[in-house]
Amino acid sequence: MTVVSSGLVSPERTVRAVIELAKAIGTKGLVAGQVIDLSSEGLNPEVAGIERLEFIHLHKTAALLEAAAVIGVIMGGGTDEEMEKLRKYARCIGLLFQVVDDILDVTKSTEELGKITGKDAIAGKLTYEACL
Repeated sequence: MTVVSSGLVSPERTVRAVIELAKAIGTKGLVAGQVIDLSSEGLNPEVAGIERLEFIHLHKTAALLEAAAVIGVIMGGGTDEEMEKLRKYARCIGLLFQVVDDILDVTKSTEELGKITGKDAIAGKLTYEACL
């Protein structure tokens, strides 16, 4: 039974959603991305490479967006096929978000973005702009 008649989500789906979130933020998700992100500060972008940067973003931003999308499918009673389609979509959106964020950080002002720009360069962060 996917969803009980009272509108509550089944315990099985709830557990599945919690597992999905735990994977996204755990040592193979957000934590792994953050470790690589911090250890990459100050590295020459040409040496670190785009693959390392994409690992970071896939395990941080994209992992969280994937979890949000997949948890929605789980809680809403979607199929495994729907879940995988949304997982792929969210992963692409996560990478796209980071590319745009990196570009805006070097092309826009603090006033335009409403946040301090140039922090990534100052911190020696690995960014798409630095890798290209």
